[in-house]
Amino acid sequence: MAATGTLAWRERATTVFAGASAEALVLAVAVPIIFIHLRYQPKFHVTAGSTSVGVELSDLAILAVCLAAIVAGARRGWLPLRRGVPLWIATSLYFAWVAVEILIPHGSAGYPTTTHAVTAAKFLEYALLAPALVLIVRTRLDLRPMVLAVVAWSVLASAVGLVQFFGANIFISGATGGRQLSFLGFHDFAALSSAALLLGVAAIVLARLEITPAVAWTAIVAGGIGVILSAAVAAVIGIVAACAVLVVRLVVRREWSGRRAVPAALAVAVTLAGAVAMRGNDLGHYLGFLETNQKQTNVQTYAHRTVLAYIGYRIWRDHPVAGVGWEASGEPSRFLHYIPAARRKYSSEPALAFPSRTRLYGVQNFYVQHLADLGVVGLLLLGLVLGSGIVLALRGTGLGATLGLLWVVLVAGLWLSEGIVAGLPIDALTWLALGLAARG
Repeated sequence: MAATGTLAWRERATTVFAGASAEALVLAVAVPIIFIHLRYQPKFHVTAGSTSVGVELSDLAILAVCLAAIVAGARRGWLPLRRGVPLWIATSLYFAWVAVEILIPHGSAGYPTTTHAVTAAKFLEYALLAPALVLIVRTRLDLRPMVLAVVAWSVLASAVGLVQFFGANIFISGATGGRQLSFLGFHDFAALSSAALLLGVAAIVLARLEITPAVAWTAIVAGGIGVILSAAVAAVIGIVAACAVLVVRLVVRREWSGRRAVPAALAVAVTLAGAVAMRGNDLGHYLGFLETNQKQTNVQTYAHRTVLAYIGYRIWRDHPVAGVGWEASGEPSRFLHYIPAARRKYSSEPALAFPSRTRLYGVQNFYVQHLADLGVVGLLLLGLVLGSGIVLALRGTGLGATLGLLWVVLVAGLWLSEGIVAGLPIDALTWLALGLAARG
C-alpha cells in the first residue's frame, strides 16, 4: 500500500511539472520564500557606509529567479521582453525619478541618504521579478508550477491562520477568535490569500484557462479563509475592484456564463462578508470618529491612518510637484512641522496617535506617501506603471494575462493600507502581477 501510494504521488508530481522548464521550477520554489515575513527568514548584514544592509533568504530567492531568467534568455532568446516595452519604460522612468528624489534632499539635515538609497535599491530588486517572469514563463506549462505554488502556499498559510484563530500560539498570532497574521502579517496574509482567491475565481468562470476544478476550488477555499482571517479592508477593496473588472471583461468578450459565475460570486460574497464582519468593531469605531469629536483614549486603526494620511497630505500641499524626497515624509525633520495642525483637526485623538521623534509611523498609505515624498510627478509615474500593466493585460487572453489583470487591480487596492516599504510579500505580488501582464 505504501509503495503504491508513493508511486501514485510521484506520477501526479511528474504530470504537474511535465513540460515545465527548469527555470520555471526555480520560480515556483521562490514563491514560498518571498511570501513569508522577514522575521522568519535567516539573514545576515552587510555594512554599507553609515548603514547596514540586511540580506534575507527572500533576496537570495530573487537572485536565483533573476539568474534563471538570464539562463532562459540565453537559451531561448530575449524576444518575450518586447511585448512589455511600455511597462519597462514606465518602470525605468519611475525609478529614475526615485533616484532624483534621493539626490535632491541628499546632504540636508535630517535626511539619511544611505538608508533611503538602500530601501530604493531593494524596491528595485523586487521590480526585477517582472522581466524575470516574462523570460522564464514561455508557455502555459511554465506557468503551472508557479500557480500551484501560490495555491499550495495559500493552503498552508490559511491552515496556520486557522489554528491561530482557535488559540494555537505559533509564529505571532492574534487574539483567539480574532484577526490572524499566519506567518506573514495581516496585510501580506491578505495579499497572498486574495491572490489565490482571485486565481480560483478566474479559473471557475473561464473554462478556457484550463485549471482543474479541484485546484480552482482549493484556491477559493484557502484564499477565502485567509482573506477572512486577515480581515484587511484594503484587500476587500482590491477584491471588489478586481471582480468588477473581471465581470466587465466577461461581458465585453461575451464569455459570461451564469452557471459558472454564480457559485464563484457566492464564494466571493461569503468571503467579503466574513472579512468585514471580522472588522465590524473597528469600522464602527471609525464611523464614530468621523461623526463625533468625542475624546478618544485608545488608538483606533482607521482613525490613526486618517491622521497619518492627513499629515502626508499637508506635506504634499506645501511641496506639490516634487514632494520632500524619497521616504522623507517619515523623517521628524519633515513631518514635525505639521503635527500641530493635525492635532487641531483631530483633537479627539490621543497623543499616541500622532507621530513624534520617537514614534516614526510614516504615512501608511502608498499613494498619499507618493504625493508627500515624490510629488505629483511621482504619483503620475506610479500610475503609469500600474496603468501600463493593466493595458498590457487587457490585450492578452490567456491565463497569464487574466491573472496579471486581476492581480494588478488587486494590489492597487492592497497598497491603500501600506506605506513605501521594500521587501514585503506585497512588493513581490505587485511585480509578479506586472510580469504576468507584460507576458500576456
